[in-house]
Amino acid sequence: MELLAEGADRLGFALDRNHLAQFERYYRELVSWNQRFNLTAVTAYEQVQQRHFVDSLTCMLALPGGPGQDVPNHLPLQRTGQPLRCADVGSGAGFPGIPLAILMHDARFVLIESIQKKAGFLEHIVRTLGLANVRVMCVRAEDMGHSPDHRENYDVVLARAVSAISTLAEYCLPLCRVGGRMIAPKGREVAAELEEGAYAVDVLGGRLLCSKLLFVQGDEERRLVVIEKMAHTPERFPRNAGIPAKRPLQAPKATTEG
Repeated sequence: MELLAEGADRLGFALDRNHLAQFERYYRELVSWNQRFNLTAVTAYEQVQQRHFVDSLTCMLALPGGPGQDVPNHLPLQRTGQPLRCADVGSGAGFPGIPLAILMHDARFVLIESIQKKAGFLEHIVRTLGLANVRVMCVRAEDMGHSPDHRENYDVVLARAVSAISTLAEYCLPLCRVGGRMIAPKGREVAAELEEGAYAVDVLGGRLLCSKLLFVQGDEERRLVVIEKMAHTPERFPRNAGIPAKRPLQAPKATTEG
């Protein structure tokens, strides 16, 4: 896991032997399960370290105690005396939630995955790695967003490689408490996504805090989008399952008289 260790060091934190051993086991289980059904198209040892593990850990730059002190924080992110509550929407093969949970033992993670086979893998990897701070839920994010036990109950809502910002905001912001934040690693096209998703973010109670450039390597560019939850999400959101993806929120078109 040399590339992972180097990537973490560039981000500003060190991984110990136990961390690296857990990531090694995670990789082996991921590749094994991927032979049965599709979890990820990226399976090469070096690529998984860089494109999955390190990319997931970039989210720590916007979390309390992380090295990303240049990420502004206008509201208190963590509730006094309580562990940080994090939700990973569309967790898939566990990114970014599992890598973060390996490092953040004091935080509590809920991995949200609607596909049963993927949720089964997540439950397996949580048991295998002994992650007592992680819970897996096989449920649609739209349904979870209306549950009294989960609506506006998370300090941090994470999502990686799920959908465009206009749809992603409707999955994530209803779960995020006022004063919390939504964090999403994104690629080169994020500027257009943010422009198209600005209306949805505003309607759902959010505000763009930053779009932090992480690195540029060849044709690849990675940014960390951080959206702050400023106001309660209206009760009508999220809309029914499937609607946010089919009909993303857009500003009403101006009408002309005459």
